[in-house]
Amino acid sequence: MADFLQATGVGEFTLGHLAMLGIGLVLIYLAIKRGYEPFLLIPIGFGIILGNVPAAGLMNPPLDGAPGGVLWYLFQGVKLAIYPPLIFLGIGALTDFGPLIASPVNMLLGAAAQFGIFGALLGSIALGFTLPEAASIGIIGGADGPTAIFLTTKLAPHLLGPIAVAAYSYIALVPIIQPPVIRALTTPRERAVVMKQLRPVGRTERVLFPIVVTLMVGLLVPSALPLVGMLMLGNLFREAGVVERLSRTTQNQFIDVVTIFLALTIGASAGAETFFTWQFIGILILGLIAFAVSTAAGVLAGKLACWLTGGRVNPLIGAAGVSAVPAAARVAQKLGAEANPGNFLLMHAMGPNVAGVIGSAVAAGVLWALLG
Repeated sequence: MADFLQATGVGEFTLGHLAMLGIGLVLIYLAIKRGYEPFLLIPIGFGIILGNVPAAGLMNPPLDGAPGGVLWYLFQGVKLAIYPPLIFLGIGALTDFGPLIASPVNMLLGAAAQFGIFGALLGSIALGFTLPEAASIGIIGGADGPTAIFLTTKLAPHLLGPIAVAAYSYIALVPIIQPPVIRALTTPRERAVVMKQLRPVGRTERVLFPIVVTLMVGLLVPSALPLVGMLMLGNLFREAGVVERLSRTTQNQFIDVVTIFLALTIGASAGAETFFTWQFIGILILGLIAFAVSTAAGVLAGKLACWLTGGRVNPLIGAAGVSAVPAAARVAQKLGAEANPGNFLLMHAMGPNVAGVIGSAVAAGVLWALLG
């Protein structure tokens, strides 16, 4: 009987594995019952379950000629930073850049919301992390999972699992984390500000924008081009008007498949031996602080814009400057509608939201160029 139990893996099952299974189930519950980013939390939660069944060996690397586990091979797309640019390709095809083109000043709100990245970087150094590790932890503040993975694979690959899990967990919890920070920094009157309709953006502008941004980023921050270039290519598919099939595929089946592989293997990489450590707890805390600080910085920049324009900018759109597209923009819309039922901020918030995606990718490129 003992040999049988050992062969089934029961003998290797520990309290740590049990706790990780519980975490995986909680994430699945939050996705199904609460609706928190189900496209991310369901595969991440189930990946945690798969990765913590000891005898299955789904994440085992090849050894002595024996093949590795199937999820180990899929995880190479994470380790080699292949999935993040592909995710950006899909995001570009899904996202309307029109609000950003119509109001380029939103770039400043998106830039302000990256402040938490550098704040967490300094905090990580103070806690004893090396500079490359601190930069990888800090990028969590951009609320951009693919960018966090991309930079971590370059600077601190040994922290890839914890940082990826932390980054995607906070992205899924945007509707919980952001509102208390926003309410603490704004008044009901500020949240009720109604913004005028954005100007129409022509097709020529829409087509030229991804090309111009690609050239600018490529020349100024070439290390950010794998992410920004793919983001802009996806948007060019969307706006060109002559490759509808490519655009539809990139928006749907393509990004869905890559998301499954990415989220599932991120979850599977969260083993009990790496999850329950002081280092991982520190990463979770620093990542949460970075995200909160980025949100606060965006809101404060929005308040400044409100004051400079004589009350024509709703400060809520500054909070959308983090890169969680479109979750952060939805939070701004929800809080604005609560303060004023006639308020519709979603398209206005998408401008800083898109700017935040570009800003976090550029920030990652700068950190990689300096520290890589």
